[in-house]
Amino acid sequence: MTSAADAPGRLAFSSATGRWVLTATILGSGIASIDATVVGIALPAIGRSFGTDLQVLQWVVTAYTLTLAGLLLLAGALGDRYGRRRVFAAGVVWFALASVLCGVAPSGWTLVAARALQGVGAALLTPGSLAILQASFRQEDRSKAIGAWSGLGGVATAIGPFLGGWLVGLGASSWRLIFAINVPIAAAVVYLTWRHVPESRDEEASGRVDLVSGALVTAGLIGVTYGLIEGQALGWTSAPVLGALAAGALLIAAFLWRQAHLRHPMLPLGLFASAQFSATNVVTFIIYGALGGALFLLPIQLQQVSGYSPLQAGVSLLPVTIVMLLLSARSGALAARIGPRLQMSVGPLVAGAGMALYARIDGTGGYASEVLPAVLVLGLGLAITVAPLTSTALSAAPATHAGMASAVNNDVARAAGLVAVAVLPAAAGITSAAYDSPALLSAGFHRAVLICAALCALGGLLAAVTIRNIKALPPAEGAGGRAVMVEEKPWSHCAVDAPPAVMPTAAPARARRSPAPPAS
Repeated sequence: MTSAADAPGRLAFSSATGRWVLTATILGSGIASIDATVVGIALPAIGRSFGTDLQVLQWVVTAYTLTLAGLLLLAGALGDRYGRRRVFAAGVVWFALASVLCGVAPSGWTLVAARALQGVGAALLTPGSLAILQASFRQEDRSKAIGAWSGLGGVATAIGPFLGGWLVGLGASSWRLIFAINVPIAAAVVYLTWRHVPESRDEEASGRVDLVSGALVTAGLIGVTYGLIEGQALGWTSAPVLGALAAGALLIAAFLWRQAHLRHPMLPLGLFASAQFSATNVVTFIIYGALGGALFLLPIQLQQVSGYSPLQAGVSLLPVTIVMLLLSARSGALAARIGPRLQMSVGPLVAGAGMALYARIDGTGGYASEVLPAVLVLGLGLAITVAPLTSTALSAAPATHAGMASAVNNDVARAAGLVAVAVLPAAAGITSAAYDSPALLSAGFHRAVLICAALCALGGLLAAVTIRNIKALPPAEGAGGRAVMVEEKPWSHCAVDAPPAVMPTAAPARARRSPAPPAS
């Protein structure tokens, strides 16, 4: 149990309780992130085990993301209202029970249903892990705690493909072990949470939790995803596909209408009044869509065409994570000095080049010649891009909505991956017949990664046009001795003195005073 010194907002990073709280949140969020990566490595084995086609494998991935993305904002509101520790622990238990159902699933569609339930648990625990750190640690130690959570979470993500490949390679049905390992980890998280994590909630939360909005957006995503995945098999003009797409679009529109008219909306649409915030999330959607689509198909290509074992396929992706762990912090520091636009413009172009290099993978060469150059370039591009993109999404929103801005950006990234997994195979011509033919699968994979490369390039160009650099000048240069925030136009670092012809006439750089710090 926690003492008075361990009450919410008082934990020291160096204290024993602080370390236990950090451990619980890292392990809790880690099982969700590891699960997302290991399932991708296991897809070919799952397909062989059940004799399923590509559509079922798409649903194995998207069912999880559907409920996670649809319920993420609702879960954050539940934690604020009923207690973050309580909702976090409930999410961990739910995730573990759903993992058991995944592990014993007798058919492909049963696994899909269990994965949807697993996504509900992930939605409950994901926002809680970071919110617990924010609420539990004293102000001067929060950045250390969040930095440790982020860094060790990255290690967990790096372990995922290796662990998944090793478990899947143990036998014909050993893919079930990737879900079984969640149970003992979840048990440890629940114990640590009950024993050491202080309860916290938003004491100013008012009104009822908006369950209707959560249901609307989740049902809307299900309708759109069903239409996109099944359109290739049933026909894009078939009644079920058109009906699902129309119903999904109407439900999402109803969700947005409801948010615009509620006094306390789940998603404050006023956030998107910031052009910087809106542009950042559009760039996020494009880049993470390309990334999600490419990384869905890559393990399948490596195992079905290049003959990699599950372990080899998992290990082959480790350089991406290693490069990001080594360079992301430096990229974030650079963006803090010069502004985010340069890295958000160049980074996606580099990532796109890495995805284009994936088109060289056809099973005729070795890892060093075919795969390694692509993963290194992709990792470099993501290391350049991700930290500035995330920080821009946060800084573009008012400080009072920083948590919501983070949740929205997270949800946008997940929704992008969801749409990409649903659309990309059809766009690249990868049918069920192609999935069973290495030659056809390889040709479709090459088209798919080139589409993803083009999307990344589009994201970089969009960032160059829409993202603004905001830098703080020294206090002496500001009025009243306070810092002045200078917002630069997107073309201010171009080699020419005037904006490109396609752009509107440049307005002079304008200064605005940063808000005064809150009274302590």
